[in-house]
Amino acid sequence: MIEVKNLSKSFDGFKALDDLTLTVPTGAVYGLVGPNGAGKSTLIRHLMGVYRPDCGEVTVNGQPVYENTAVKQTMVCIPDEIYYHTGDTIKDLKNLYKGIYPKFDDDRFERLKEVFHLDEKKQVRRFSKGMQKQLAFWLAISCRPEILVLDEPVDGLDPVMRRQIMSIILEDVAENGTTVLVSSHNLRELEDICDHVGIMHQGSMMLERSLSSLQENMVKIQLVMEAPLPKELDVVHHSAVGRVQTIIARGGAAEAERILNACEPILCDVLPLSLEEVFIYELGGVDYEVKNVLL
Repeated sequence: MIEVKNLSKSFDGFKALDDLTLTVPTGAVYGLVGPNGAGKSTLIRHLMGVYRPDCGEVTVNGQPVYENTAVKQTMVCIPDEIYYHTGDTIKDLKNLYKGIYPKFDDDRFERLKEVFHLDEKKQVRRFSKGMQKQLAFWLAISCRPEILVLDEPVDGLDPVMRRQIMSIILEDVAENGTTVLVSSHNLRELEDICDHVGIMHQGSMMLERSLSSLQENMVKIQLVMEAPLPKELDVVHHSAVGRVQTIIARGGAAEAERILNACEPILCDVLPLSLEEVFIYELGGVDYEVKNVLL
């Protein structure tokens, strides 16, 4: 289990993280989302023990991460921007990872050649961005980590390779209880793989829930009715095209339907709410709503 408690971090007077608390259960796939500048990458550097907290704590299974080699050997991170030394080959990097991670699995590394098809003799700096990202996954998965941290993991990968890699990772989650934290702006893909979600805003955790409860706590309804919207509905978004109104409201679908049915609507359809819509309308309350601007 990853636990972050009351974590704060400042750089030259700017507060990048502000009393942030987060919990990632063992064996969960946790999606970390937030607008640019929310502090996601700073949080990840604390999770990996790169930054020392100004205050608060970051622990894995009750053990602090910072300057704790034993804990770090159970964790692998694939950052958004990947750096390799000039002249490195895949063999060089394999030997480096074997020296760092005691659980590095040579047999798995060899089997994964059938997935990645990368030239082991070619200098890695000559690979494309997508090929370098593939190599990062190849090495990370071969380490058999207990915790895998991914920052914008699918950037640069084609759709087939994205699906292949995520399939392998989810197999590890199911079979070995691997804990995965994914920071991404691709909310559609997060929705397919995550069971927990945390939404960050200005260095703090705005909300943190299981994906199912997050989606159940907000409802999207299309309706046609003559009466005005009932005041009992906690509406966070309202739009209309002709007679058809679309509303996003807090609360469960059953309760929203009960309130609206009392107004005898002509049409009342409850629609599924995507993670992207939840993200937009949750942040809409803190000045991130999509605005109509006339130019």
